[in-house]
Amino acid sequence: MADDKLRITESLENRAREEGFAAFGIAPAVLAPVTAHRLKDWLAGGQHGDMIWMESRAEQRSSPTTLWPEVKSVIMLGMSYAPARDPFALEQVPDHGRISVYAQGKDYHDVVKGALKRTARWLVDQADCAVKVFVDTAPVMEKPLAEAAGLGWQGKHTNLVSRDHGSWLFLGAIYTTLDLAQSTGVKNSCGSCSACQDVCPTNAFPEPYRLDAKACISYLTIESKGPIPRQYRKAMGNHIYGCDDCLAVCPWNKFAEAAAANKAFLPRAELAAPALADLLAMDDASFRQIFSGSPIKRSGRNRMVRNSLIAAGNSGDNSLVPSVTALLDDEDAVVRGSAIWALSQLDEEQFVLEGQKRASTEEDADVVAEWQSIEN
Repeated sequence: MADDKLRITESLENRAREEGFAAFGIAPAVLAPVTAHRLKDWLAGGQHGDMIWMESRAEQRSSPTTLWPEVKSVIMLGMSYAPARDPFALEQVPDHGRISVYAQGKDYHDVVKGALKRTARWLVDQADCAVKVFVDTAPVMEKPLAEAAGLGWQGKHTNLVSRDHGSWLFLGAIYTTLDLAQSTGVKNSCGSCSACQDVCPTNAFPEPYRLDAKACISYLTIESKGPIPRQYRKAMGNHIYGCDDCLAVCPWNKFAEAAAANKAFLPRAELAAPALADLLAMDDASFRQIFSGSPIKRSGRNRMVRNSLIAAGNSGDNSLVPSVTALLDDEDAVVRGSAIWALSQLDEEQFVLEGQKRASTEEDADVVAEWQSIEN
């Protein structure tokens, strides 16, 4: 029996690597109780922001068997997206937007899920079992499961850290009714390092291993639908979709090789260094065309333009004033409010003149508040 388990596990790992996965491990179908306790405390503290789905399905997240009672083992897989270029390369290029490394290529949901399904289908053909596959959208605790499967450990930035792939792994899970041999865990090797905590522009880590999503640039630019809170606008710099800062500074990334990255995640030219002027000019149709096949498409045009306006306000580039001014009459109130703030940062005189013409006709309270204040 033990030999059979070893044989199927070795064959499964080989198959997974053929499908483009760089990391493989088997986790038990029951997570340690501390995982559920940490999730409960995090939710109770309101640090999940508007991500209501985290709260509404918390019980299902607590353990694989809660989601699917028949599961016996969890096959955890990691697909590398290690970048060839320094994620900080655009930090000093303020008229261009910074898009998180993971979103510069094809949508990882599609790529990873396709590979998972093919791997799972192979397993079903080889063994008498049932399977379910998950990538990011189900109530699955991927990072604790990946840690239990020996893929790495959850670092102080709360993301998985791999000895071989640094912080650059997309995670996927195959739940199965097979009772497979569990992988050996990996020791947490963050040590006294605080690089990820220190680099965070918005101080989103109240303590190591704990993230306040409400202050995280990734949350603010991707998940949050309303105006960007004033206290975070300057700190966002030219981040327009996600943020890699805490991942990029991790010393373990020195072992991550760009050659190991799945080719599907190679950056598209138009997403690697997009000009803010081009982004500000997007309507819904051009947004859909530019971001077709990208995870960014899910966020919608208005959110991307909102983010680009904050970056424009931080750029100090007066050539963007006409593009910003054109958005003062946008149909979306959040875009209009963001344009007002951006204009106040780039051209205070024009901000005052435009405010005199428009503020009295504005009906949205948040937008009126933007006209009434030029606080930085």
